[in-house]
Amino acid sequence: MIEGQEGVTWPEWVALARACEEHGVPALFRSDHHLNLGGVDERGSLDAWAVINALAACTTTLHLGTLVSPVTFRHPSEVAKLVVAADHVSGGRVSLGLGAGWNEREHAAYGFPFPELRVRMDMLAEQLEIVHGQWTESPFSFTGEHYSLDAVDAQPKPLQSPHPPLIMGGKAGPRAAALAARWADEYNTAFATLDELLPMKARVDAACEAAGREPIPFSLMTGVLVGRDRAEFEERRRRLAERGESLSGAWIAGTVDEVAEQLATFRDAGVARVMCQHLLHADVDMVALIGEDLAPML
Repeated sequence: MIEGQEGVTWPEWVALARACEEHGVPALFRSDHHLNLGGVDERGSLDAWAVINALAACTTTLHLGTLVSPVTFRHPSEVAKLVVAADHVSGGRVSLGLGAGWNEREHAAYGFPFPELRVRMDMLAEQLEIVHGQWTESPFSFTGEHYSLDAVDAQPKPLQSPHPPLIMGGKAGPRAAALAARWADEYNTAFATLDELLPMKARVDAACEAAGREPIPFSLMTGVLVGRDRAEFEERRRRLAERGESLSGAWIAGTVDEVAEQLATFRDAGVARVMCQHLLHADVDMVALIGEDLAPML
């Protein structure tokens, strides 16, 4: 999981994708932000879906997706078309993450409206329905408070059947859990401890049961820093500190053995997967370590 707004260049994206494929990391997700969130203006961001479509053309096995695309950035018809393009370019290796959006400064800077959370959740509900409908129905019409579509026959349809996986991201409040139970293929939360995560997973599981559906996979995105030994780990922690980041809260960090033990607690609690936020994005050696040493232990 790469934070694209941390100044990741195109050559770095290519190196990361190649490292994932070479070392057995099955998926590369990225954030969808236009502005650096820490106020470091020189760290820019290439557009998330432009990058995913470009990476789709220069990879062969790697699954690609966003965690997550804010509903405030794009019209849902455009979102659906962008994902279908990436699905075709990749040969069916793409997922869409959707969320309500949260960074007010970013919206102001780029001129995106930033309504209150209730309204953004209304937009999310409509976008989930529209994306599904545009992917699976022909023609598809929709009339809502925020969007209207008039008998659109969106061609081509996605390659993946019935459609690309749709991931919802957030804190699994009652409304989000209900939306996930109806529309999502996976629910993801970020930077949560196990004690924080378990009630969220329980809410999504209960909402799925109420909807007459088997529980959907629940995943975690969190900061991960790992070294082959203590010295390598400490060197990476030093470089992370130089970027203004510290290991706190829900970070998973340590030697390979230590990180494997921490990840195993999430696995044993029913977490489907962990997206490892990798902030030292030029360090492809850590990608290799995750794929070749860490993953087989789990």
